Amino acid sequence: MNPDFENIVKHFTFEGEFTGAFPYGSGHINDTYAASFSRGNGESSRYILQRINHRVFKEPEKLMKNIEGVTKHLRNKIVSAGGDPERETLNIVPTTEGESFHKAEDGSCWRGYLFIENAHTYDVVENREHFYNGGRAFGRFQKLLEDFPAEQLYETIPDFHNTKKRFNAFVGALDEDPANRAGSVKAEIDFALRRADDASVLLDLLERGRLSLRVTHNDSKFNNVMIDDASGEGICVIDLDTVMPGLALYDFGDSIRSGANPASEDEKDLSKVWMELDLFEYFTHGYLDSARDFLTSAELEYLPLAAKIMTFECGIRFLTDFLKGTSTSRCTAPGTTLTGRVPSLRWLRIWKRNMNR
Repeated sequence: MNPDFENIVKHFTFEGEFTGAFPYGSGHINDTYAASFSRGNGESSRYILQRINHRVFKEPEKLMKNIEGVTKHLRNKIVSAGGDPERETLNIVPTTEGESFHKAEDGSCWRGYLFIENAHTYDVVENREHFYNGGRAFGRFQKLLEDFPAEQLYETIPDFHNTKKRFNAFVGALDEDPANRAGSVKAEIDFALRRADDASVLLDLLERGRLSLRVTHNDSKFNNVMIDDASGEGICVIDLDTVMPGLALYDFGDSIRSGANPASEDEKDLSKVWMELDLFEYFTHGYLDSARDFLTSAELEYLPLAAKIMTFECGIRFLTDFLKGTSTSRCTAPGTTLTGRVPSLRWLRIWKRNMNR
């Protein structure tokens, strides 16, 4: 059943007469639509309209407070640098009551953003320069937020990148083996157990003060960067739901995990799935071109390991799900399960093979 768009858009300060809304993008968490409006004289405009996933983000008011604070900070920095704040950061469209989101009668929560025209996201890297510019965009995002007080941010998903807890959840699922599946993934289990020490490396460095807690994106896939159609530049980092206190290495590592694979995530031909070192180099050069000046020596030292650890974390999450016979959202805390497709043996074997590269 389609949402009642006619009623929903009336609660936002969109300009023009509403003409329709259609699914937009390839996100899996929130429901995203492009809403079109006629402004007269043959002119039209579009806005992003999103229904926030309340199963994953249970306190939308705190989530939106995070996004308000971060985007205001980014906007001020972009204006000071002479940039275009309507294209280089997300811009919340307020409700008619001046709020950052609207709660409908059925309990669903909606928000609006300005639509960034003449730019697109890509699920797979089609152009290496795009990936370089994606690295620049994420590095710049971290740099612009370097002086934002991380302690002001609400943890929308506590322990999201706590690899220690992810590993402990895996061990718990292995001990219990509720779906009687451990025997079918013995090689993958042994692979993960041999790398138990890797789970604590980054958090131990943080505890010892060698790494800094920063404002980070925490879901830094390549398709969360808008690429300008004309210039190929990475102009805007989007999907800010998981912006929280974290490690710069989380963002770098997850970008490599997701983007240095030249195939799509659901590719069935495993011969096409690997980590391409050229893509690793392109992204790293771009990221460091933006971030080198503020990263510490320890952060620079552990960039390569971060790529392996974030891949390891993702793998043990899916291995945990497989053992439990459940599915987790890409945006859930350790131990949280949702109904959905259980990870396949094929995906787990892709993970194990790529971790060995």
